[in-house]
Amino acid sequence: MKFSSPSWFLRGLVAMLLSCSNLAAAHADLPETVDFNFHIRPLLSDRCYNCHGPDADDREADLRLDQKESAFAALEGEDASHVITPGDPEQSEVYLRISSSDAEQRMPPADSNLSLSADEIELIRKWIEQGAQWKPHWSLLSVAEVAVPTQPGSLWPKNEVDHFVLSRLEAESLQPTVAASREKLIRRVTYDLTGLPPTLEEIDAFLADNSSEAFEKVVDRLLASPRYGERMAVEWLDVARYADTYGYQADVYRPVWPWRDWVVGAFNANMPYDQFITWQLAGDLLPGEDRTQTLATAFNRLHRQTNEGGSIEEEYRVEYVSDRTETFGTAFLGLTLQCAHCHDHKYDPITQKDYYQISSFFGNIDESGLYSHFTSATPTPALLLPKPEQEVQLAELAQKITVAEQRLEQVAEEQQPAFDAWLAETPHEAIVAGLIGDYGMDAIDDGKIVNRVDSTQAGQVADAPELVAGKVGHGIRFSGENRFTTEVGGSFSRHDAFSIGLWINTPDEKDRAVVWHRSRAWTDAGSRGYQLLLDDGRLSASVIHFWPGNAIRVQSDRKMPTDRWLQVFVTYDGSSRAEGLKIYVDGKL
Repeated sequence: MKFSSPSWFLRGLVAMLLSCSNLAAAHADLPETVDFNFHIRPLLSDRCYNCHGPDADDREADLRLDQKESAFAALEGEDASHVITPGDPEQSEVYLRISSSDAEQRMPPADSNLSLSADEIELIRKWIEQGAQWKPHWSLLSVAEVAVPTQPGSLWPKNEVDHFVLSRLEAESLQPTVAASREKLIRRVTYDLTGLPPTLEEIDAFLADNSSEAFEKVVDRLLASPRYGERMAVEWLDVARYADTYGYQADVYRPVWPWRDWVVGAFNANMPYDQFITWQLAGDLLPGEDRTQTLATAFNRLHRQTNEGGSIEEEYRVEYVSDRTETFGTAFLGLTLQCAHCHDHKYDPITQKDYYQISSFFGNIDESGLYSHFTSATPTPALLLPKPEQEVQLAELAQKITVAEQRLEQVAEEQQPAFDAWLAETPHEAIVAGLIGDYGMDAIDDGKIVNRVDSTQAGQVADAPELVAGKVGHGIRFSGENRFTTEVGGSFSRHDAFSIGLWINTPDEKDRAVVWHRSRAWTDAGSRGYQLLLDDGRLSASVIHFWPGNAIRVQSDRKMPTDRWLQVFVTYDGSSRAEGLKIYVDGKL
């Protein structure tokens, strides 16, 4: 409904008179200054936003009490009033409605099962009387200077914090308790700052110290302890959803403890908070190469991860991005963003568009939605963390490799003329050096195909593939359900040089088809192994430890012809480099 009836003022005036005695009694217990964020917004959010909040589908009377413009808007009708009139509760329809004795007019309505107590109604009245100061959400406000309360004549406060404590105690009509014993003091502060009890020796030393700085010296000692950082890190590890396992299904070990140790070190080093935040959100984007700053960004990767067979990579990758977004909101904005995952937030000023704009910052890394089933490799992107002595050793080895490679290139260049002369004079042999498998595909005998190099290593077919005319002799028509397998060459590592070749003929362009592969599983388990694919019509060869990131892959720069026999060879030189992986089609790179 719209607040447009000229009779509302009379009804509100009667309601005000009827409830005056109750409200007057409550008035004495109200805070001296009513704060919108601390006192009023929680009431509006809990009792009013369901009908007058951000959710357009449930909004009543076209009124929003979560936005200043709507909350202070003028109402229609003969009497020039507003939803809220700063300084004048009797001209504020919100106050008149919440204090009305008329069940038809009173807000919240009875069928909402919500209500406001007399204290809460009077709190809203006093806020309006004091000018109805409106503030943004507390987490979006800059930290402001706060005047230290004063208590003239009181000797209890020993520092500025004590003044705030005493001020609150007085507001609650409470008195400070008597000073605790020194044994209790050292026990409390040691637990607070280290999470551990004091030792007997530490207690005795404190009791024996009669100086005025005795307690201060205890605090300084505890702050300098490595245990201090461990104690302070506990809450942050909870915020960051830290765990040493992946959290799904088998829930295997996940080695992210270096980030935990970084957090402990940051607290012990008294790192400034702005730096603490920046490193964890975007340390890898800061100028210069600093492995420690990149390590800090593991904060964004501590969500659960799955490797369940049949999981859809992209589905879980998007789930991880959402987790990062929501954790960012909780940890750094003081806001709950989860609701806006599916719709505009009902109780906070966050739209679904806001949610996905924020999430775009956390979805721009090349990652898989799964971790590997068959290797303990850390899901990429990952970070190597050598010890200082190992880093020196790696640098020395890298330099030696560079020198050796340069020397090899020099030798090859120097010997090229002699090699060319030798090659011209040497008869060409039909034998291929190092050949371990050669399958003619001319006949299938009891599900087996002869290996012409080693008869003990026959290949096998399954699900009855059809023999057809091939480029040379016969070939096998594969349907996608049948297959040819061989154990030959099954143990190549990334350090082994090998070549695999065959004739292929595809009748149409394939979005994705496996030509050959040697792996424990497909992408839903990390793709570990080596393979040749037709990917969007192009040939794609890979050697993979974990996909993506811990792998090498090359792809043809043009789509392959269809309905034509092609000789395809994949060669790999064991260098662990993409330049060492090559695809040849009809003898051409």
